[in-house]
Amino acid sequence: MSEIYVGIDVSKEHLDVAILPSKERRREVNDEAGTLRLIEKLKGLSPTIIVLEPTGGLEAAVAGALWAEGLPVVVVNARQIRDYARATGRLAKTDVLDALVMAEFGRAVRPELRPPHSKEEEALRAVVVRRRQLIQMLTMEKNRLTNAQEPAREDVSDHIEYLKKRLDIVDKDLRRLVGSSPIWKEKDDLLRSIPGIGKAISVALLAGMPELGSLSRKRIAALAGIAPLNRDSGHLKGSRHIWGGRAAVRAALYMAALVGTRYNPLIKTFYKHLLTKGKAKKVALVACMRKLLTIINAVIRQRKAWRYA
Repeated sequence: MSEIYVGIDVSKEHLDVAILPSKERRREVNDEAGTLRLIEKLKGLSPTIIVLEPTGGLEAAVAGALWAEGLPVVVVNARQIRDYARATGRLAKTDVLDALVMAEFGRAVRPELRPPHSKEEEALRAVVVRRRQLIQMLTMEKNRLTNAQEPAREDVSDHIEYLKKRLDIVDKDLRRLVGSSPIWKEKDDLLRSIPGIGKAISVALLAGMPELGSLSRKRIAALAGIAPLNRDSGHLKGSRHIWGGRAAVRAALYMAALVGTRYNPLIKTFYKHLLTKGKAKKVALVACMRKLLTIINAVIRQRKAWRYA
């Protein structure tokens, strides 16, 4: 019996489904009844893997429902799907073709199955994203204030004060979400035992990388986008670069490593050692990010607060 691979393109109105190797295509309405019909169909097929891609959170309910029914679902980074489509010459883009490409990707790549994020993780992620948006808006408005003329200057100042108040409210929401869950609270305490990680960075890491503590250091570094990847092509022999991964997690690790080079004795010593060996500051800082992520991963896995021996 041949293995079955399924791709599902999720939009606000529809669930477009492609099934391989039969190449069957179907469309369901994206509501509870449509999801239940799809589940019954897929349970009868016993697929090897079902691939979805992130669509602004629309995929979360469908992925969670499939996973709850014991179906092998995985949400794959959209960039990987697009790169695969380009590599196979699939330049056209429709919902049905997207679903077919996802199914083909599942058959060719066989991505690792991981449970979808829980409702608590999604809520935490949403608040973290909103906090980052508010900070970006604050920065933009503060920059505008420098050259603003009256009466615009007063309006910009008022908006800055409003954004600060909203940021305070979001910070309170974050503390409430973390404090309301014993599991989140324990992980937050563990992370904040590491010098360089404050409450904002801790929450960003928890929301952006729930896999902490469950994967190897190499795999977790690859997910974050800070694993050195080979780039041996033409004259670029031996060149190593980081790319991809989760930008929000990488930004949080950057800030943690930056602070750590001053206040975390282990990271500080490591950073100075790399500079002494002639490494560029940026290269040394990325290495510190990887080392810090390894520490974080171990602390969460072992459930023991960090101590500098």
